Amino acid sequence: MKQQLQLSGTGVALVTPFRNKTIDFPALSRLIEHTIQGGVDFIVSLGTTGEAITQSPEECREVLSFTVREVKGRVPVVAGLFGSNYTEKLVNALKTYDFEGIAAIMSSSPAYSKPSQEGIYQHYMAVAEASPVPVIIYNVPGRTCSNIEAETTLRLAHSSDRFLAVKEASGDLAQAISILKDKPAHFQVWSGEDPLTLPMIACGATGVISVIANAFPQPFSSMVRHARAGELQAARKWNDLLHDIHPYLYVDGNPSGIKGALEMIGICSKETRIPLVPLTDQTYQELHRVIEKAGLLP
Repeated sequence: MKQQLQLSGTGVALVTPFRNKTIDFPALSRLIEHTIQGGVDFIVSLGTTGEAITQSPEECREVLSFTVREVKGRVPVVAGLFGSNYTEKLVNALKTYDFEGIAAIMSSSPAYSKPSQEGIYQHYMAVAEASPVPVIIYNVPGRTCSNIEAETTLRLAHSSDRFLAVKEASGDLAQAISILKDKPAHFQVWSGEDPLTLPMIACGATGVISVIANAFPQPFSSMVRHARAGELQAARKWNDLLHDIHPYLYVDGNPSGIKGALEMIGICSKETRIPLVPLTDQTYQELHRVIEKAGLLP
């Protein structure tokens, strides 16, 4: 699985642009070019930030196929729509899906049912057995209400080399360090929280799947590259530049904040789909202020 070796550095969790309630494919094309030219190392399509849960299966297939065509093999593409609360349904989908052009899948832990750690383990082992491509474990307890504990992540990583990495979005740096300490050599740890990326890389993480890199791929990917090279002074410079922007991207929820930033720089509309709504005028103005202060407006 040579493709795995390329999945390090800065991944970007692409938004799905909308205009008048439909997918804005010209804007998606602009976004893909913007992020690749900005230096991202791989693309995640249809993750949480991509609003996959508000799109029909047909729309998801269109977005993913369009993304693969537009990327043209320049960077790997990860499919992020493979989370499910129903293990058997997800397994069946994995057995029938067309993975042409897809380097890996990202799969979040089952939500709502709040499974035990043994249930999480069995769920992911079933996913790994069914998936024809490497699997990225996505731990995001803020959305699933169920943390994948470090011991479970390590158990999965040692059980199958089909698991490529974990996107660790628990916000718990100690938990990430525990995984980094005892993981097998083939297994990577990626930050799922943009503001924690620098310290996580300093502790051994190999990269990030980022929200802010949609709008500001060049400074964020520069920070990641310097951090991975051990050039921490240069990394801190880029990290400080973006630091005050991060909080405003989440005041009204994700991807509402990052879509507002993308509208400011002329990539796409801030439109979302209900139950998500665009960021408020007040948040928009505050976000505009900190982006302008950082010198990142066109």
